[in-house]
Amino acid sequence: MLLSSRLTRCLTLPPLTTTTTLQDIASNHPKGVAKVILKKGKTQLFRDGSPMVYSGAVDRIVGRPPPKTGDVVLVADGTQKPIGWGLYNSCSMFCVRLMQLEEEVSGDPSCALNVEKLLETRIDAAIRLRKSLGLPSANTNAYRLVNSEGDRLSGLIVDVFGDLAVIASSAAWVEKYKQHIKKCISGLNMIKTVVWRPSTEILKEEGLDLEKEEEEEEELLCERVVKVVENGISYMISLDGQKTGFYADQRENREFISTISDGQRVLDMCCYTGGFALNAAHGHALEVTGVDTSSPALEVANHNVILNNLDPGKISFLKQDATIFMKNAASRNELWDIVIMDPPKLAPRRKVLQSASGMYRNLNSLAMRLTKRGGFLMTCSCSGAMTQKSGQFLGVLQGAASMAGRKITVVRQCGAACDHPIDPSYPEGAYLTNILLRVL
Repeated sequence: MLLSSRLTRCLTLPPLTTTTTLQDIASNHPKGVAKVILKKGKTQLFRDGSPMVYSGAVDRIVGRPPPKTGDVVLVADGTQKPIGWGLYNSCSMFCVRLMQLEEEVSGDPSCALNVEKLLETRIDAAIRLRKSLGLPSANTNAYRLVNSEGDRLSGLIVDVFGDLAVIASSAAWVEKYKQHIKKCISGLNMIKTVVWRPSTEILKEEGLDLEKEEEEEEELLCERVVKVVENGISYMISLDGQKTGFYADQRENREFISTISDGQRVLDMCCYTGGFALNAAHGHALEVTGVDTSSPALEVANHNVILNNLDPGKISFLKQDATIFMKNAASRNELWDIVIMDPPKLAPRRKVLQSASGMYRNLNSLAMRLTKRGGFLMTCSCSGAMTQKSGQFLGVLQGAASMAGRKITVVRQCGAACDHPIDPSYPEGAYLTNILLRVL
């Protein structure tokens, strides 16, 4: 009886299935798929998840004709065994942007070597992540939908502003699949308009020259102004502004400022369109001053004051260079309870990190001199080269404190908002640092 029941169980087991491998799929590819063979000792880095195969990690390329920029390729070890597949670039230092590893393909081969299907799958996953984070919501409809490597679509960024999506492209493969990406995003229920915004300078390094196309796109952008809401505060966004038009990455840090501004004098340096300043005023600050060099940005900032029914007598914006303003204010012995220092990217490349460090130190030293003893300085760096060098920014701030004759303590340290996920195997994605200092 026991033998019979065991036999029955054996006979009813599901049949064994064969695992589909990348090599199997590539072998059946109608156009053939080239292999990018890695140098000895480089394989583990990519098996561990690093999405960027630098040209220096490549030993040779197998396949005729050679792959062209934007082509699908296999990435393989020295024995030519595939470890994953990605998108090739013949010009960039990023030789391949890895899209899937062999293990993922074995578990679900539906997206293997199929960029269109992979895009649909990854964008759908990005939407589900934002929904789980409560985005969009009744009081926030400006957020990042796709964050490049953080959503496993290296070189692709999508910001959503109400029913409009701005797609920022910084990789050749993204330009190649432009129409399909636009189709995926425009097909979303909440999106009515899609704007394509190529990062022209970065794309030049990818081997593409899109200056003429960008000019045509910019004509469209200049005509576009949209209204959004973030944490209950309304903003007008000019889409011909910086990046995609709005810095959603600082959303949680802006909201924090609103919680500590009650009854305080607040100074927002490099204020752009007034994000931190508006939050301070919304948090019942006694007086708020924003300073920036961009007339168009300040025009939008002043419009945002009216849009939110804020008292123009308590919030004002000045067009002036940050260093000149702070030196003049220091000469008058002016002090603020809270100072915010959010300069533009001063170190776009590691090779300028030393000179940028000096600029960060000087700006923050002046900002500390304008902060009441016992007050707060919220200081930011959006330079990845600064952020990724462990301890570099804090060291710069300590040097700034010494220059200013002040003592500082770190109260809060944050990065980008939660809709800007980061791939830990690609730390370069962690570009934003926001530090709240107590200045003594």
